[in-house]
Amino acid sequence: MRLQKCFIAAAAIILAGPLGQAQQTFRVATYNVENFILEPIQNRPLKKPFAQAKIVESILAAKPDVIALQEMGKKTALINLQAALKAKGLDLPHVEHLSAFDPAIHVAYLSRFPFKKITRHDNESFLLNGRRLHVSRGFAEVEIALGDYSFSLITAHLKSKREVSVADQAEMRLQEALRLRRIIDARLKANPEMNFAVLGDFNDYYNSKPVKALVGRGKSKLIDARPGEKNGDSGQNRINSKWFPRNVSWTHFYGVEDVYSRIDYILLSPGMARELDRANSWIPVVANWGHGSDHRPVVTTFVAADRE
Repeated sequence: MRLQKCFIAAAAIILAGPLGQAQQTFRVATYNVENFILEPIQNRPLKKPFAQAKIVESILAAKPDVIALQEMGKKTALINLQAALKAKGLDLPHVEHLSAFDPAIHVAYLSRFPFKKITRHDNESFLLNGRRLHVSRGFAEVEIALGDYSFSLITAHLKSKREVSVADQAEMRLQEALRLRRIIDARLKANPEMNFAVLGDFNDYYNSKPVKALVGRGKSKLIDARPGEKNGDSGQNRINSKWFPRNVSWTHFYGVEDVYSRIDYILLSPGMARELDRANSWIPVVANWGHGSDHRPVVTTFVAADRE
């Protein structure tokens, strides 16, 4: 019995790190806040106070150190959300707000950590059927350093499935994904061990062409974090091991067809995937979550130390 206790104590020290110190962890989330608009623009409805409060509640449930946001209004709306979170005890003092070609909704970040570097991909375009089209919301890329450990995040809000007159919505979404994949490939070519996550609302299913393009293949394939609700589900899919586990991982509700689906993702580079703490990655369950947004947050936790 004494030998067993000694073994457990030794294992705990190893897991804790050098000199028994606990390893630092950090939490990254993504959340589409559904038209968080506080000033009139394009005849879009303003975010009602009860919806703003539910967004705050959902983010508090995620407890992020860094959160990527989609469908954010102007920067003043982002600052408003930042202040509301701080009033409830979550201080995320560092902000990034990207304005691209969509005048109404944007991608953004709130962070507990300062940004070491910001890269604004706000002028991305592609040719489709002889026409040059722009990536509507652009891509926001930030780098963060935590001591000797650094990581980058690239957030995107790809073209929705809403039909438009200029081109086929599915082709537009695929072309946006291919533009983003070029950035991913450039990062991995420069440093195959780079720690980064590509996260946001990709507006399509895992087996779709746009998401497949983002995930990639071979040594440069990204790993889908795919957290689920903390409801007791665990283990692999026992019916078909080739499929994802049958846990509750949906992120979006489409009211027109009464459909729940997973279209929000956190995709990890091979280097960063090694630091993922799956046991502490999840989708928050918040009562009346839909009063705030038609999406739910996706939350991942990482150890701030490079692993082999």
